[in-house]
Amino acid sequence: MSETITGDSPMQAVLQVFPGAQRALFRKYHIGGCSSCGFQPDETLAGICERNGDLPVADVLEQIRQSHEEDARILIEPNDLAKRLEADEDIRLVDIRSREEFEAAHLDGSVLLTQPLMQEILGTWDNDQRFVVIDHQGKKGLDAAAYYLGHGMPNVHALRGGIDAWSLEVDPAIRRYTLN
Repeated sequence: MSETITGDSPMQAVLQVFPGAQRALFRKYHIGGCSSCGFQPDETLAGICERNGDLPVADVLEQIRQSHEEDARILIEPNDLAKRLEADEDIRLVDIRSREEFEAAHLDGSVLLTQPLMQEILGTWDNDQRFVVIDHQGKKGLDAAAYYLGHGMPNVHALRGGIDAWSLEVDPAIRRYTLN
């Protein structure tokens, strides 16, 4: 399906095929991170490239594809995590959802990310500590994992599909929910 993405593709299509495209564009080109450098869903990739210094569309597409492959390496499958936890691997679980979401449903042994915990992770955790970021449906976990990777913590992963996928694939006793 990625072959169908071209410079003429609207960003909503690009983001559907490559969910981390906005993060990739921001990381490499500072595009899409704020209102001054943002884009509209119906704006084409070529249009974005043109208004950002006439960037070569092929290079930008390659950057998005490479970033997509990197994202795939950061993700951990729910069943894989379950097996590792059952084997008592030293893996910490860091939940980045809201306190209300965490209190309503969370994985045993997980901790809610707070400002003090964030400082603890960056300040006192061994950089090689293996940990998994958990969110609701896997949309924000990659961003959080990328943040820690960027701070020199190579063993951070994001739970593919978040706690919602865990509930569907590993433990149906974990309550599913939707946000309004």
